[in-house]
Amino acid sequence: MYSVAANTSHPLTHALPAAPAGFGEGRWVPPGERVVVAGVSLPGGMLYVGGKLKTPNGRTDPCLISGQHTVAHVGNYRSRQMGYWPSYADASPEERRAYLNWLSDGRSDPDCDIGYVFLFFYGLERRFILDSRDDPAARNDWPAMIAELRRLLAIYGQKSGSFNRYASELLNWIELDGRPGDLYKHPVPDFPKSYELPPYLRLALGQAAFDRAPLPAHLALAWIRLNPECYLRTAATRCPDEFGGLFTQRYGEIFGPGLLLPKNRTKLKFVYRAASTALSDAKISMTFGDVPDVTALTAPIKKLMEVANQCTDELSSYSRLVGKDPGAAGALEGLLLLPATLWPAPVQAKLHALTARMSEGQLSLPLKELITALGSTTQVLNRDRVRALARALEGIEIGMEPHVLGGAKAPTEQDTVVLFAQPLCDADVGSRAEYQMAALTLQLASAVAQSDGQFDELEVTHLRGEIEGWVHLTLAERRRLHAHLQWLTASPMNLSALKRKLEPLPTTARETLAGFLVALVHADGVVSPDEVKFLEKVYKALGVESKRVFSDIHAAGSGGAPASTTQAEKQGFRLDVERIAALQEDTVRVSALLSTIFAEEDDSTPAPAAPALEPELEDEANSPLGLDEDHSALLRLLLSRPEWTRTELEDAAADLDLMLDGAMEQINEAAFEAFDEPLFEGDDPISVNTQLLEKIEA
Repeated sequence: MYSVAANTSHPLTHALPAAPAGFGEGRWVPPGERVVVAGVSLPGGMLYVGGKLKTPNGRTDPCLISGQHTVAHVGNYRSRQMGYWPSYADASPEERRAYLNWLSDGRSDPDCDIGYVFLFFYGLERRFILDSRDDPAARNDWPAMIAELRRLLAIYGQKSGSFNRYASELLNWIELDGRPGDLYKHPVPDFPKSYELPPYLRLALGQAAFDRAPLPAHLALAWIRLNPECYLRTAATRCPDEFGGLFTQRYGEIFGPGLLLPKNRTKLKFVYRAASTALSDAKISMTFGDVPDVTALTAPIKKLMEVANQCTDELSSYSRLVGKDPGAAGALEGLLLLPATLWPAPVQAKLHALTARMSEGQLSLPLKELITALGSTTQVLNRDRVRALARALEGIEIGMEPHVLGGAKAPTEQDTVVLFAQPLCDADVGSRAEYQMAALTLQLASAVAQSDGQFDELEVTHLRGEIEGWVHLTLAERRRLHAHLQWLTASPMNLSALKRKLEPLPTTARETLAGFLVALVHADGVVSPDEVKFLEKVYKALGVESKRVFSDIHAAGSGGAPASTTQAEKQGFRLDVERIAALQEDTVRVSALLSTIFAEEDDSTPAPAAPALEPELEDEANSPLGLDEDHSALLRLLLSRPEWTRTELEDAAADLDLMLDGAMEQINEAAFEAFDEPLFEGDDPISVNTQLLEKIEA
């Protein structure tokens, strides 16, 4: 309402008529607001309507829905009509009706011509890039607009690679707005894999390099998953959660707090490539001072891919099983093919509760109870599955007796097993001849004890003391022997079974073995009367004359006159330490003998037929234009901006150990061969034909 003063004593007031609908200034319809255009109700907002909406280059914005243009009564948005650069003003009346119909139907029909989707996208792009620059209030619409972009990507991203790239790039650009200087400390947002590494991730990597901060595992994992130069094997894509967990674990084992990225010469700079012609002449870029672009390097990603390939190797059996039977992922059969650190949290909680019951670092229980704690009640256990269980437990520093990974016979579900604390560095304990001799001593003792019907506590206490006295063994070996003894109390060796294995040996071999037992059992240098009686039982089990005990003790001693039996029984013998050491060194000679004596018979439970191996397919390496790794990296860097200075490209080439002129000539020749047009022109600055990006992606 305006007031106009006339030359009379009575002022007159005139109401100016409003502009016809659709002929005023274009306006943004905020999220959630409904408007009516040409009789069509358009819900949801997030578009521009009106008569005029200028762009930076002075033209009318193609996204504007103007009431000045005719709209037909019918239009089909499923038919291909829109051109490559859609514009509402340039569209036919039928195309305008089709576009309004798509908007009215909720912008959700997957069969819609992608040109209409782009026309709507142009409006979002303008709001994010232009309006938000000049009007801070425009940022209030960002959450709803971001949600809408992600929704459209879910519907149309697979249908159109071009839309997927432009919409993803806009989302990536938005993610950078107002971000702090330590992105590497924060979780990485969810990005789809595309032709380029997301700018957010490039900035986070550059900030870590600039700050000389160790690269966190979550950022390293995102880098290999989103890097277009990386291809991950089937196990990584079929079992993403398991791969992520294992990669994080192995990365920490290899790099500790994290890989240190070099601060290279190429500086980070982002240039936004708009989809809408309204923004084609706008200079939209971000720079970050001296923050480097580490994606211009190839060495760091190679190191990470070595870790990734190690993880996929470890997961290959599990991946093949899940590929054949998806239901096996949560079953015991699947769990046993995974490191225990990757087991589901409820299973790990049950196992932790079980091992918390360990008394003095040990826990005896039926194997069935252990299997039930892992969630299985029906699957048949065979040798291979028991071995897999023992291997998985070792990964969380729990050893198991019997030592099935060392050749022992696999227990049945009703048999007792002993769990004990075992650091990862002790996983290979049990192979030395000295250990095998000590284990034999315990096995023979259990067989002798069983012969009189009991393995009483006094005998167990005596043997535990003997174990602690075997100073020629390592702490880890003694720890496993204590668990082995605990298992023997519940599952003592059968004397007749041992005799069957010992009888085929030549007499000289059994006598030699008896002599080694003397040295091992009495490694403390003193033979007490009780120990003499113990050795007599062992000799009897070996089939060696028990009266030989005294002469063998004497031979292992100082070499003086033989002691009488009575003297031995009353006083014991003091052994020559150097002689004992020599005898212990000689145990190497019988290591091969022991491996044949004490290797258990095969488990009678048949293992299931091995499934046909599924080839672990690898994704095709994405090498654009058939270039090698370094030239491909330079090509991707070139395509990230429409223009470069020569100095910038010289830095990038230096980071890749390439000669710039030769590298650019090779890239341009490859582009000519593939598309009959150059990729770039000029000397300084160098202009890049970014329109080739879609052809290269295809």
